[in-house]
Amino acid sequence: MEAPHTSPAADAGARLTLDSPSETQELGRRIAKLLRPGDLVMLTGELGAGKTTLTRGLGEGLGVRGAVTSPTFVIARVHPSLTGGPALVHVDAYRLGGGLDEMEDLDLDVSLPESVVVVEWGEGKVEELSEDRLQVLIHRAVGDSDDDRRTVTVTGIGSRWAGAGIENL
Repeated sequence: MEAPHTSPAADAGARLTLDSPSETQELGRRIAKLLRPGDLVMLTGELGAGKTTLTRGLGEGLGVRGAVTSPTFVIARVHPSLTGGPALVHVDAYRLGGGLDEMEDLDLDVSLPESVVVVEWGEGKVEELSEDRLQVLIHRAVGDSDDDRRTVTVTGIGSRWAGAGIENL
């Protein structure tokens, strides 16, 4: 597999071009190496962009139990660690219209200190959960396209991500 193409982004960040779902999943495994308990990861992208595929790679990299699938119908799914590391809390905020109030009803703030929380569709809804977060924007060609190419921008927001190695993804 050819290494993804990278170019630096502003602040603590990276911009990558991925050519297949397997490369998206591999990026998730690489990001997982940077994560620690208490981290919030926000995934943004169109329907079918690869948010759950990337989260599957995060789960593999974190060594968690259970198949990582889209939590659309259950809203949140917890995957305990099999390796003594942090659990992965995978949230789909698409149907949560109430923003932070509804997110607080899920008790994610209780899980956040000892878990890695990944939120799909969380933009504008979960930023107040943590001053520090990793923002992952996945862009794909829309319309009738079989193109698997994705442009992924990973940005660390807050002091937690300064010097964390995001630019080396």
